[in-house]
Amino acid sequence: MRWKQRSRRRLITGALSAGLIALGLVPAGVGSAAARPAAKPEPVAKPAAEPVNLALSKPIEASSSTQNYFAPNANDNSTSTYWESSGHPSTLTVKLGANADLASVVVKLNPDAAWSTRTQSIEVLGREQAAGGFKSLKARADYTFNPSGGDRNSVTIPVTGRYADVQLKVFSNSSGYGAQAAEFQVMGTPAPHPDLTVSNLTWDPAKPSESDEIGVNATVRNTGSAAAGATTVNVSLGGTVAGTAPVPALGADESATVKVGIGKRAQGSYTVSAVVDPSDTIDEQDDENNSRTATDKLTVGQSPGPDLEITGITSNPANPAVGAKVTFTAKVHNRGTTGVSAGSVTRLTVGGTTLNGATPAIAAGETATVAIGGDWTAASGGATLTATADATNTVAETNENNNVFARSIVVGRGAAVPYVEYEAEDAKYEGTLLEADAVRTFGHTNYATESSGRKSVRLNSTGQYVEFSSTSAANSIVVRNSIPDAPGGGGQDKTLSLYADGKFVQKLNLSSKHSWLYGNTDQPEGLTNTPGGDARRLFDESHALLTQTYPQGTKFKLQRDAGDDAAFYIVDLIDLEQVAPAASKPAECTSIATYGAVPNDGIDDTAAIQRAVTADQNGDIACVWIPAGQWRQEQKILTDDPLNRGQFNQVGIRDVTIRGAGMWHSQLYTLTPPHEAGGINHPHEGNFGFDIDDNTKISGIAIFGSGAIRGGDGNAEGGVGLNGRFGKNTKINDVWIEHANVGAWVGRDYSNIPELWGPGDALEFNGMRIRNTYADGVNFTNGTRNSTVFNSSFRNTGDDALAVWASKYVKDTAVDVGHDNAFRNNTVQLPWRANGIAVYGGYGNKIENNLVYDTMNYPGIMLATDHDPIPFTGQTLIANNGLYRTGGAFWNEDQEFGAITLFAQGPSIPGVTIRDTDIHDSTYDGIQFKTGGGAMPDVKISDVTISKSNNGSGILAMGGARGSATLTDVTISDSRDGNILIEPGSQFVINGGGAKKSATRAFTNR
Repeated sequence: MRWKQRSRRRLITGALSAGLIALGLVPAGVGSAAARPAAKPEPVAKPAAEPVNLALSKPIEASSSTQNYFAPNANDNSTSTYWESSGHPSTLTVKLGANADLASVVVKLNPDAAWSTRTQSIEVLGREQAAGGFKSLKARADYTFNPSGGDRNSVTIPVTGRYADVQLKVFSNSSGYGAQAAEFQVMGTPAPHPDLTVSNLTWDPAKPSESDEIGVNATVRNTGSAAAGATTVNVSLGGTVAGTAPVPALGADESATVKVGIGKRAQGSYTVSAVVDPSDTIDEQDDENNSRTATDKLTVGQSPGPDLEITGITSNPANPAVGAKVTFTAKVHNRGTTGVSAGSVTRLTVGGTTLNGATPAIAAGETATVAIGGDWTAASGGATLTATADATNTVAETNENNNVFARSIVVGRGAAVPYVEYEAEDAKYEGTLLEADAVRTFGHTNYATESSGRKSVRLNSTGQYVEFSSTSAANSIVVRNSIPDAPGGGGQDKTLSLYADGKFVQKLNLSSKHSWLYGNTDQPEGLTNTPGGDARRLFDESHALLTQTYPQGTKFKLQRDAGDDAAFYIVDLIDLEQVAPAASKPAECTSIATYGAVPNDGIDDTAAIQRAVTADQNGDIACVWIPAGQWRQEQKILTDDPLNRGQFNQVGIRDVTIRGAGMWHSQLYTLTPPHEAGGINHPHEGNFGFDIDDNTKISGIAIFGSGAIRGGDGNAEGGVGLNGRFGKNTKINDVWIEHANVGAWVGRDYSNIPELWGPGDALEFNGMRIRNTYADGVNFTNGTRNSTVFNSSFRNTGDDALAVWASKYVKDTAVDVGHDNAFRNNTVQLPWRANGIAVYGGYGNKIENNLVYDTMNYPGIMLATDHDPIPFTGQTLIANNGLYRTGGAFWNEDQEFGAITLFAQGPSIPGVTIRDTDIHDSTYDGIQFKTGGGAMPDVKISDVTISKSNNGSGILAMGGARGSATLTDVTISDSRDGNILIEPGSQFVINGGGAKKSATRAFTNR
């Protein structure tokens, strides 16, 4: 079972059950704390069951598909749709969910006479529920499909045995097409199995307040035909696990009521759900019915008394320079029912500085502005401001978990991220330290190379852990981790236990569904999700919003407990963040719930979201509001093309404003891989996110895709979070995008509906959080101009995290040039392919005040003329950046790249300035001028520090490089191959640096 997928399907089952039978949620003040099985009735003999089609609508997957002929067409009970592979041999696998006693397999094609007679060579295989692999059930044989025959274009293949998964392996098709199946039926009867369900949920107190400890009573029933062993039940609030409890062994038709403590909760309404056997320890008849969602919500009332909270922090100046003195005020609100006397302490921490302010008396419902005493000296890289109301606990409040508020402040380099990052290797741990080799080898299942700081910690045994001490308050966690792939690929879900100050907090759900790409090629389309040989993209991230705020100094421990049963866990880093409460709906906005969307129910909300966006676009409403909750989206939001120009709709939205309650609260997600979604969306652009044409504002949401690959496995794609022409004045703020092929691809080719041509102009991306992609983070292309990415963070991108590509697919190459774009104050970490930041052609583009860490195989910053761009003209600025552990080897490890690399592959790269930059611990060279067909004339390099070029030079001009550079106040130290190296035959001149030549280095493959 895969928890994330299964739980949402179970939610659908629970919602349908609630509407069909009277087993609804009945809040009650009483519940049995003891788990005692109900009496088992006398068994009744049942007649032998007739074989039925067990494959109907079950999960089905194919090794490949062509066009829109996807695997789900083969078990949808219709012969008018069909699956077709892209080649031979190919497989079609249906997952029955549990062992069944098989009688036969039926393969059907469309009986229409238009389908000519054909012969397919087929082998049938099966996998027993507990087995790791498939075995042959019927040897390969030729089967003839004849629409005019008695079987109406179908064949029946007798098979026997007890199996949970059944697979067709098709070796050939005499028609010349790939493997074909309109219906794949597995005839048989379910084998005896337990089947655990949650039949009822109650809680006590029935009407709790914020000061009450709450217990949820989950009734677990075994509706199966065999006994079930002991297991556990998880109770979730709003989709987040809030508590767990043991479930005793249950005989067939027995039930037990289990009490699960979920602690105290803040005022509000909560969706309550429960899932039994969440770790899939019991082999069941049906793994899709283990959950239940309450029909009513748990409503927690406000307790009488005072309650202080911080609602905002103001700094003066707002965006200080490095070294500036900064002062602060904080807004303190009393959300309670009684007033608070003067004298409590409002405390603000930033970096290592702690400042206090005296809080005046605040009446119930009122807000006071508190001046914080003292000041802070701004440090480079930004910081997190954390303010705490009643910091010395002098006020007896009704809720002690809402006193803390945090936000970021931008200073100097990098993004002012609102979280604090902690490296596993710097923590206290019991486990194995993993460290990269000297050249940081990539692509050969190298965990340490793909780790932040090139180190991580592996937990192999029960009891091993990594423990971090927090430096600021936090109520959320992100864990960057690696767990093994499933034996047959596709990933698996496992848990890891989180403790705070020695007390168990919750199980964290980890997954390898979006990691593990295999293959020895560096071409991304050549990689596969099928296990075999070397692997890359080994890490992914898990996140959880915790149920309370933990103060500064809390010891958070990630521990491998007995139920955490992955073969290994590798912990790279964690982020701890104090997440603000969900924002309230602005008065001018209209909720997507008004159009029929329902949160947290697992049912596709696309139609409702699309209706709301269309209403805004038509002027019927002023703004679209996406409330807090998990909202399923299985088609991209766009504008329906009334002219139907082309196979796929590629008309975006315009004049639309979409706002959410915050990226941790309002989250869109998809379960269907983009290449299997079908419909009107282009497979490359996917079935999630938004297609934007002009003047669109989106803020305060998350977009979680379902991508797992980039172009491999038969052109499977990962989808794009935000794409389209973008037009003028589009602003994207505080949006979290994960598991997409590309975070944001800005631009469309002019040839794509020329009358809609409108390149991005004056776009703003601010506060973005883009993680774990298969290609770019944000790419400005197709004439994008005057646009900015500011104060955003990128981690584990599969191509350039940030790029300007002045492509030629524009209306007028003399006018539609990528120009005057800026990447400022961003933090880029761990691109697993390509550059941290890149510019391909254009003019006036700027890369300023960024931090780039740990590129696997390419430069931290690159200017290049590959990808056939409109040539560079004018000026290109690289200023005030920090690059750490960047550069690497790629393209069969034959090419080595510097931390900053200029590569004039074709046209020249003139007008480059590199200044005020620190380059440290580079894998190869600090700055590299690469061999190419063009020149790099008059590069100006000033106030740059280069230290520790591990396997190269401070500055390298390769043997085929042409051009010149002038150095002013450049400091170089600790380079293996010397400070400045001009290779033999080079026509590149370096002025002001005392260039030396050396024959100590191999120049082939450079």
